[in-house]
Amino acid sequence: MPKATLTFVCTDCGGETPRWAGQCPHCQAWNTLQEFQVRKAPGGRSRQSPPPAGNQPVPLTELASEPASRLTLSWGELNRVLGGGIVPGSLVLVGGEPGVGKSTLLMHAAQQVAARGGKVLYASGEESPQQIRMRAHRLDAMEPGILLMAENDLDAICEAIRSALPQLAIIDSIQTVTDAGFEGSAGSVTQVGESAARLMRLAKEVGVPIFLVGHVTKEGAIAGPRVLEHIVDTVLYLEGDRRQELRLLRAMNNRVGNAADR
Repeated sequence: MPKATLTFVCTDCGGETPRWAGQCPHCQAWNTLQEFQVRKAPGGRSRQSPPPAGNQPVPLTELASEPASRLTLSWGELNRVLGGGIVPGSLVLVGGEPGVGKSTLLMHAAQQVAARGGKVLYASGEESPQQIRMRAHRLDAMEPGILLMAENDLDAICEAIRSALPQLAIIDSIQTVTDAGFEGSAGSVTQVGESAARLMRLAKEVGVPIFLVGHVTKEGAIAGPRVLEHIVDTVLYLEGDRRQELRLLRAMNNRVGNAADR
C-alpha cells in the first residue's frame, strides 16, 4: 500500500510547505495553508538505475513537428476560446457559480461531438441519469453516442473512460469525486487535488480529453485548492447573471492555445 505523507498547500498561490504556518512562505498570505495528503509509492527506483528507454532525453530539433489534431465543435466561439478546438488528452476546467450554466454548456458540447458520430462519457456525481436526460431533451441533445453514469467514485470513472475510450469525457463536478486511496470527504483539498492529478495522468495516457466542472465560491475562486488551476491544461470561467440570457466564457489559462479573454 502506498505510503502517505502530509504537506500544506496555499489556496492562493498553490505553494507547498512541509509544516503548517499562519503565513504562506511563498506569497505571504495569511491563513491560506490547508492540509494536503501525498501518496508515495513504496521503495522507489535506485539512484543508480538507468531511466526507462522511453524516458531518454531527446534533442529538441529531432522531435517531429506534428500539431495536435483538434476536435472542432459546431460553435465557432467555443472553438476559439479553446484555442481552435478540443485537444486530445487535455484536461479542461470549466468554472463558474452554481446555476450559471456550466452543465448546459457542456451538454451542448457533448451533443456536437456525438452528432458527428463520436462517443461522449458524461459522469455526474450531482444528478441522476434521469435529470441529465431531462436537460438533454430540453436542449435537443438526445444522441445515442452520449453515455451517462451517475458516479462519484474515481476508480469507477477512470475504468469507464479506459473501457469506452470516448472522444470526450465530462465529469460534473470535480468537487463530488472521491479517491478511495486518500482520506477526506468529497470537495476537500486532498480529494480535489489528487483526483484532478490522477485524471490528468489518465487523459495523457489514453488520449481522451476530459472536461471538469468546478464550482466557484463567493470569493470567486474554484472551490477546493487553488492548485487545481495549476494542474489542468486549460481554465475556463463562465460568468453572467442567471436571470439574463447572455453568458461570458473566458479562457484564463490555456497551455494548448491562447489564454486571452474571449
